[in-house]
Amino acid sequence: MAKSQESYNKKEKEKKRLKKKREKAERREQRKLEKAESGPLSFEDQISYVDENGNLTSEKPDPTKRIEVKAEDIVLGASPRDNSTMDPNRRGKVKFINDDKGYGFLYDAASEESVFVHINNIVDNVREGDKVTFQIEMGPKGPSAVNVQLVK
Repeated sequence: MAKSQESYNKKEKEKKRLKKKREKAERREQRKLEKAESGPLSFEDQISYVDENGNLTSEKPDPTKRIEVKAEDIVLGASPRDNSTMDPNRRGKVKFINDDKGYGFLYDAASEESVFVHINNIVDNVREGDKVTFQIEMGPKGPSAVNVQLVK
């Protein structure tokens, strides 16, 4: 009676595992030999410097190229928008509207961006392609159009 196929597979897997283990040990020994041949690194060989562009180098940077930066000039995060110069009344076109889901998007002619609009903020009945006037308010997820009216 012949041995089952499963025991053969188990033996093959065990052979592969042992072969990988041997190869890994050989590679480790090879690296140790290469390291021993090159000699230990001195402290100076292990030091890295940062140049004037912020890149790591093995050479000392030139102190004359050093740039002084004031802590007040560093801005963390996005710079705040100045919305004071914007006209509150905007003009644009209805880019997309979905009455079933209750939202749409308007094309703002001034900034050439899409602006979200909720169906509750639409005064007149609008369809895609209609020219409209609207105002922009900051919603929880960004700018949103309110008081949307048809241009007559």
